[in-house]
Amino acid sequence: MQGTGPDEEFVRLFTVSQRRLYLLILSQVPSTEQAEEILQNTNVVVLAKHTQFEAGTNFFAWAARIATYEVLKFRQKRHRDRLRFSDEFVQAVAQDAVERSEDYEERRRALEECLGKLRESDRELIQQRYAPGTSGKELAEHLGRPANSVYQSLGRIRRTLAECVKRTLKVEAVT
Repeated sequence: MQGTGPDEEFVRLFTVSQRRLYLLILSQVPSTEQAEEILQNTNVVVLAKHTQFEAGTNFFAWAARIATYEVLKFRQKRHRDRLRFSDEFVQAVAQDAVERSEDYEERRRALEECLGKLRESDRELIQQRYAPGTSGKELAEHLGRPANSVYQSLGRIRRTLAECVKRTLKVEAVT
């Protein structure tokens, strides 16, 4: 006997789409807290409407439409906010984010792969620099190095990563 809840494939698609949905929502609202709240609302709707999803179609596009409606509902509730984009602009941003989401995900995977290829000391320097709330100056003080030296190292590592990502994407495009 089949249950009334979502099947295993739906749950898998739902789970792997969470990061992309969050980033889509975050591109349309000014704060991470708002994005998290809207993602929770989106997830409630997605799960409630699981029977409306057609297997074999693009799950992310389907869930992204729901997320966009949730963003619009959230914005309507907060219509008194001073800084407010038009609904048309929000929908255009959402559409663009959906269209580019696969490219962004490929770039993220390439970056992750390239980070793994860095020397351990370079990888640690990048991770320390981009830890939440850390500035380059604070990192230099922590390491006991001149700020200029740390900035030069970070610049070299960023160039290395950018070149690696570019090569990786080029190879993936050919294969």
